[in-house]
Amino acid sequence: MATSLSLSQAISARTSSSHHQSSPSHHLPSSLSLSSLSLLKSSSFSLKTSQRVAPCATIRASSAVDSLDKSASTEVTLIEKSVNTIRFLAIDAVEKANSGHPGLPMGCAPMGHVLYDEVMRYNPKNPYWFNRDRFVLSAGHGCMLQYALLHLAGYDSVTEEDLKNFRQWESRTPGHPENFETPGVEVTTGPLGQGIANAVGLALAEKHLAARFNKPGAEIVDHYTYAIIGDGCQMEGVSQEACSLAGHWGLGKLIAFYDDNHISIDGNTDIAFTEDVDKRFEALGWHVIWVKNGNTGYDEIRAAIREAKAVTDKPTLIKVTTTIGYGSPNKANSYSVHGSALGAKEVEATRSNLGWPHEPFHVSEDVKKHWSRHTPEGAALEAEWNAKFAEYERKYKDEAAELKSIITGELPSGWENALPTYTTESPADATRNLSQQCLNALAKVLPGFLGGSADLASSNMTLLKMFGNFQKDTPEERNLRFGVREHAMGSICNGIAHHSPGFIPYCATFFVFTDYMRASIRMAALSQAGVIFVMTHDSIGLGEDGPTHQPIEHLASFRAMPNVLMLRPADGTETAGAYKVAALKRKTPAILALSRQKLPQLAGTSVEGVEKGGYVISDNSKANKPDVILMGTGSELEIAAKAADELRKEGKAVRVVSFVSWELFDAQPDSYKESVLPSDVTARVSIEAGSTFGWLKYVGSKGKAIGIDRFGASAPAGKIYKEFGITKEAVVEAAKSLS
Repeated sequence: MATSLSLSQAISARTSSSHHQSSPSHHLPSSLSLSSLSLLKSSSFSLKTSQRVAPCATIRASSAVDSLDKSASTEVTLIEKSVNTIRFLAIDAVEKANSGHPGLPMGCAPMGHVLYDEVMRYNPKNPYWFNRDRFVLSAGHGCMLQYALLHLAGYDSVTEEDLKNFRQWESRTPGHPENFETPGVEVTTGPLGQGIANAVGLALAEKHLAARFNKPGAEIVDHYTYAIIGDGCQMEGVSQEACSLAGHWGLGKLIAFYDDNHISIDGNTDIAFTEDVDKRFEALGWHVIWVKNGNTGYDEIRAAIREAKAVTDKPTLIKVTTTIGYGSPNKANSYSVHGSALGAKEVEATRSNLGWPHEPFHVSEDVKKHWSRHTPEGAALEAEWNAKFAEYERKYKDEAAELKSIITGELPSGWENALPTYTTESPADATRNLSQQCLNALAKVLPGFLGGSADLASSNMTLLKMFGNFQKDTPEERNLRFGVREHAMGSICNGIAHHSPGFIPYCATFFVFTDYMRASIRMAALSQAGVIFVMTHDSIGLGEDGPTHQPIEHLASFRAMPNVLMLRPADGTETAGAYKVAALKRKTPAILALSRQKLPQLAGTSVEGVEKGGYVISDNSKANKPDVILMGTGSELEIAAKAADELRKEGKAVRVVSFVSWELFDAQPDSYKESVLPSDVTARVSIEAGSTFGWLKYVGSKGKAIGIDRFGASAPAGKIYKEFGITKEAVVEAAKSLS
């Protein structure tokens, strides 16, 4: 490095200190320009594997860079021009939208450049190539960093026009990364901490597949997961949960870059965040590296990545100390550059300071030419892998078939026939136990089926009996032990689901504890992750544990969440149907609410009925004109059926409808819905051991909804049902009052 005064030296008091030692506020002085920075040439060394076609080339170009004397010019290396291109694409997009977060892209541009230009393996023309490296921007507010990198790398999903439409209606560059909008974005991030937890899931998936399918001389699963996390991610509890598991599992191909810039929305992180992050991650079982100069220390970043890759038995945290808003004379290293456009005046000052006399969204021809190599290189990487897989398929036909199912999402023919069947003669059982039968049946026929519980496997009944535990030294196994970490459990499963279409992850806890993981369930719904959430102890039926453990509002709350299938099966047949639906819905997460108490196998239930969401299980009426319609879900469907028997003894024509899934029923044609709930039959009664919220749209203004609109109580289940009026007698009385 040159010995002339550099920006990194000007703030050496900050970068040479530990993360949270107090230091004065450091702002980029307007008199300090790029001409005083050490000029780092792009190294001809490439961190990518030998599969890369050519190393990074060094090209020089003349540019006026002295903000004090614009007539002076000097040579700058291509890497600096490329990094500044990334910065100004972000600045210009945020400025045009008058909305966004320019600070992170300006500070993280060097590490982003090294990752996408020198390290990561990908094919920009096929963003879904299986063996690509994965990148997760956990600090999703800085998404213009990723959009700029995707644009330069040649992804068709982010054109110049897309950059100009940043944060606009129907653009492919939304305000936070969204995998369903922008090919090249692996997961949807924004809520801080979710992304790093997703990255743990992606890395887990890679380790699992490598252990299952790699053979000597045929390593067909071999890719890394990279993430950039910020101070906000570090503060969120979900990141601690997920990173604890990553260390425990020894996810050696997970490399996280910590953007250590000391700034959050409210100001310097010293006001609320003073722990030693390095020591915390070391205690979690991570390898930790500190890059003290993340602003211009390209060789430090490269060396850190080399070191991280050499550590194969644990994940690596690379703490990269950066300046948020690097290059902005008046806003760098301050909260004002975190979440607002710089403003026209400061944009011009930053252009002057960084020697960037170009119009908005400018990408020079030499930068374009340099980055253009990723298109042929990426195609070559994929072609080489395809040839390797073809050879693998010839040698290992069965293993290749399983892996192809996971890669493509094409489920084996006839897989649903493995689900257990039940009759009214089958013994009564809790649906959580029936669920375990389904889980174990599916694990035998679905190669990508795996999952576990938040320290409740013996209660949720989620253990796959034919497999061992996924652990650091047994990653080929399929039982995931999450410990008491519900939030991370959900987010990790989201990452697994996003790794490959054929992964069908499930996770489990008590239904009430979805409160601990609601954010990850919502992100599954938003990002179209087909996770199966197995939730047992679904009502007051769990009994003596009392209201802290008894869900009341939970069914209603998830029915209100878009793109979620809320399924509450009543017996074994409906449980099997629920699993069939959940396994097929790869872009919609499913929540199965399952009972602790035993339930009978009911007459009239069917898998086909479950697929329609709501259907008739018994009816003694004629011409689609029952006197009353009784509706129930889960454990209360039995109560509705018994009430119907009583009413029929009195000569009533009664229809009983199972409403196992509102979402599936609502998706049916109007003609079908009319056949189940004829509009001219207004005498309707619903019964469910939960909130009555939402039932009005089915029972109508003249019907009655029986449920619980207060917290539960601690007592034996039978006593609680009686005291809350969740009984056959209550249904009969309500039906008579309507007819």
